[in-house]
Amino acid sequence: MTIEQILAEEFKLKEEQVVKTVALIDDGNTIAFIARYRKEVTGSLDDTVLRDLFDRLTYLRTIQKRREEVKALIEAQGKLTDEISAAIDAAVTITEVDDIYRPFRPHRKTRASIAREKGLEPLAELLMSQLPEYEIPLEEIAAGYISEEKGVASSDEALAGARDIIAENISDDASCRKSVRTLTNEYGILEACAAKDEDSVYSQYYDFKEKLKKIAPHRVLAINRGEKEEFLKVTLNPGSEIVRTYLQRKFIKDGESPAKAQIALAVEDSYARLIAPSVEREIRNDLTDVASESAIRVFGDNLKHLLMQPPLKGKTVMGFDPGYRTGCKLGVVDKTGKVIDTAVIYPTKPQERIKESGDKVAALIRKYGIDVVAIGNGTASKESEIFIANLLKETGLPCKYIMVSEAGASVYSASKLGAEEFPDFDVTQRSAVSIARRLQDPLAELVKIDPKSIGVGQYQHDMKPARLDQSLTGVVEDCVNSVGIDVNTASYSLLSYVSGISSAVAKNIVKYREENGEFESRAELLKVPKLGAKAFEQCAGFLRVSGSDEVLDTTGVHPESYAAAHTLLHKFGYEEAQIRSGGLKLLSNKVNTEGKTKLCEELGIGEPTLNDIVEELEKPGRDVRDSFDAPILRDDVLDINSLKEGMVFTGTVRNVTDFGAFVDIGVHQDGLVHISRICDKFIKHPSEALSVGDVIRVKVLSVDLQKKRIALTMRFTED
Repeated sequence: MTIEQILAEEFKLKEEQVVKTVALIDDGNTIAFIARYRKEVTGSLDDTVLRDLFDRLTYLRTIQKRREEVKALIEAQGKLTDEISAAIDAAVTITEVDDIYRPFRPHRKTRASIAREKGLEPLAELLMSQLPEYEIPLEEIAAGYISEEKGVASSDEALAGARDIIAENISDDASCRKSVRTLTNEYGILEACAAKDEDSVYSQYYDFKEKLKKIAPHRVLAINRGEKEEFLKVTLNPGSEIVRTYLQRKFIKDGESPAKAQIALAVEDSYARLIAPSVEREIRNDLTDVASESAIRVFGDNLKHLLMQPPLKGKTVMGFDPGYRTGCKLGVVDKTGKVIDTAVIYPTKPQERIKESGDKVAALIRKYGIDVVAIGNGTASKESEIFIANLLKETGLPCKYIMVSEAGASVYSASKLGAEEFPDFDVTQRSAVSIARRLQDPLAELVKIDPKSIGVGQYQHDMKPARLDQSLTGVVEDCVNSVGIDVNTASYSLLSYVSGISSAVAKNIVKYREENGEFESRAELLKVPKLGAKAFEQCAGFLRVSGSDEVLDTTGVHPESYAAAHTLLHKFGYEEAQIRSGGLKLLSNKVNTEGKTKLCEELGIGEPTLNDIVEELEKPGRDVRDSFDAPILRDDVLDINSLKEGMVFTGTVRNVTDFGAFVDIGVHQDGLVHISRICDKFIKHPSEALSVGDVIRVKVLSVDLQKKRIALTMRFTED
């Protein structure tokens, strides 16, 4: 089968559809561009499917490259047969390809290679023949290999050397290894126990056993970390004697042969010394890879929903970065995100200048008409929340507050980008501004931060950095491109995630804007250094130019479809001014009445493109994020000590993991809704029902004040 045929079968797509999609990828088109503007070619595959297909395509091509390398290496030895070549072609994983190559690869010095140097290979072959009987006893046959010159002192040493050769041959048997791996995966058990007499966060794994095929990905990662930190000792138990039984049946051909005992010893040695340790490493690596991919998917899903949180539009916000000794930093930003004031107050220990701090905050709220105070949820956040809640209650000011995750704010504040954006601010002032802006427009602010530092993953620091970066970068790109970017206000960070725009081109766009003023049209982008025709094709549809004379420059309609869009407008008698004034509300009705098939032929476009054009013209400037739940603004504070079993709250999902979801209900500590308490029906993963940013109703099940744990449920009908 070709790679395209394999992809078509695995993704349940038409082969022609896959061939065309792969051609688009190979031609240098971005996933975002293909998903949005090549729907006719791909059959409207979305960005998630396209990225999965791209990843699988890359892996299959890597396997193919490895097949060719292995064939060449074996051919160079003059040992490549049609049978071996066919086996390599049939291998479906890199591990299987390497298993076939194992007997041919250059060996370091081993017990078997030493035995071969001593001339014991004929004895090993004789034993493996497993004749029903031999002319003379095996001990006497082995005695014939005694040689002072070669270092064989006795018949026992000769037999031992022959067994070493047999053991290595068994270990190098590709079909044997594949079967052992399959059986171990099916029946094996991962076991963990305490490596030291000390309590830790890994205590639940101090006496742990679970079948490999059932173990949850998050448990694999937790056990790995516990082992790495030397709290756990981990072993892989095959689970039964089934592997040894398989090996004995495979290699002991005649139970009556005098060689049976020798072969049995060689089989056991091969498994215990060579196969089992190697297969255990492979399986544990595979478990880790699968668990890592699962964690990366969860992280990516959480990140996507976090970035796609609706912006708090038209609000003046005060960012509040809590602290103790150095005080709390304030950053006030206007409705456009421009910094208009900063301050430092000391309402927390050790100074506790509460009255003075309150007067300063109240004055800022009145002076700038601040609508919301965004409080970072880090150090001293609880005291800061109480301070703000009490102030708002005492003054009666028409202002709300909200707790905002400050994960990554310090990373941004200390970064080169933060220094360039606010050269006159110290790191805490930058952090306060970042906290305010991430409430106003989460996407625009959070793209300035390394996704790994945003705090919505699990065990992300245990992932392969390159794979994690690739996946998370893809998520950010999808979010940025699905929202669309104003080229005249976007930061360098935001622009660098736009389809087709590299970091260098993003910097050139900002530089061009600074030197020549705002862009007046999309076409002007072609004047930016290093932004050529191909890059323009990839990025133009995702960039908006709000002041352009060409009204379509303010929409998601791609320049390649401008002619079709204008023809459509004129056909139904619309003026461009109607788009600027709010959109063409009845366009879809007229299109349906006219008939889409007829219109597509007339306009020279496909139906998906027609649908997208109509949607853009009906709702120009539409922000897809507006359909998500708005953040919950508060005016009073709640403490964990006041929580009681049975209390019901409206909360916001802050993180989704394999085992449940963490929900902010207005206290300093997020509560956990375990996966078993999310739905009345069975779900395999919490993400089937919940996403980061969802606003949900929960009930308190229990509160552990000592461990600061809050157990929540979404199942209100349970006892």
